[in-house]
Amino acid sequence: MTVEKKWLLTEDPAILFEGDTAVGKLKKEIWDASEKEIDKILDEYEIPSPSELGIAGTYIQNTPRAKQIEKRRKNDIVFVPIGCTENHGLHANTGLDTFMVTQILEGVRRYTAKQGREVNLAFTPLNYGGHPYHHIGMPGTVIMPEEVVKESLIYTMLGLWNDGYRKIIFVNNHGHLWMLESAIHEFCKRYQLPGVFRVIEWHRAVREFFYPVNRKNSLETNFIHADEAETAVALLMFKEMIDMSVVQDAQGKSFLPDGHLDKSVDPFRRPGRWSEGEGHSAIERSATPEGVVGTPSIATEEKAKRPIAAILKYLTLLHDEILDAFPAGTVPPVEEMTLRTAEEMEPFLREPLSEGWKSVDELPRIGIFERL
Repeated sequence: MTVEKKWLLTEDPAILFEGDTAVGKLKKEIWDASEKEIDKILDEYEIPSPSELGIAGTYIQNTPRAKQIEKRRKNDIVFVPIGCTENHGLHANTGLDTFMVTQILEGVRRYTAKQGREVNLAFTPLNYGGHPYHHIGMPGTVIMPEEVVKESLIYTMLGLWNDGYRKIIFVNNHGHLWMLESAIHEFCKRYQLPGVFRVIEWHRAVREFFYPVNRKNSLETNFIHADEAETAVALLMFKEMIDMSVVQDAQGKSFLPDGHLDKSVDPFRRPGRWSEGEGHSAIERSATPEGVVGTPSIATEEKAKRPIAAILKYLTLLHDEILDAFPAGTVPPVEEMTLRTAEEMEPFLREPLSEGWKSVDELPRIGIFERL
């Protein structure tokens, strides 16, 4: 029997949402919200707010351990922000990606704290990050080897899991997604530990809200790099780090006809993502030494409000659905997601340092990846 898929349509034929999932319904609600309603959502998450990286009690690493253990017993989900150090033009800071994602997650932390089940945040394991080849040679962009990136993430996951955080969600803000995906799969192959492990490229998670549409305060150009979209988000979230008096616009140089590889959030549904090739266009240092691909000069903070409201609400929905399915201290069935037995894993799944608990350092390796 074929079940007809339900779709929620918009005034733009290129934009539609699933009508039979909570995600699709949420996106449609944000899409239809008035500007006043969008402002209310941002107020609920206290956006904008100063960075919380140095504020006690906001991240695992800046919270007294006794208090952090109390938080984990109520909620063992941890969001791990992933950014980088990268040239984003003269007008922007090279830590833009990191501050974008940390301040989004800080908003989610504040909101869930008001609900009485505050989500955990971990400091980013990647202050520099990996990069695509076409960023080579750009001053201000610090490129780490892919294996360094992947292994850093794998061991971050292992350490967090060992400390009782068995739902680990990477939230990515930079163009090295394939490295994060690889890290998650390698972690699972290598250790076979039960849990919920995800990577979310937040721009793509709410891609529809980055498409230029014919309405007030819409973005006017497609999201690429250090452009209108990223500058708008930065102006909303941390405007003190942005200097629009020196902003420059720039466009890349392609050697082949357009239509094969898509832009950053796949607005055209093209055959390939932007990351699936090189050689079709000039490297950044040659074509756009300004560090910009697009028109950041037309950015305003108002243009970022709806996309930010969308990601805040989506991450909250994801958080709530994970925690409802697997309350703190529980994980998906061991024998349904690993080749280990429930009996074998029982001591490893106890609360850290409780009676009978075992550390992952005592974990027997199994399978073809056991020697890695």
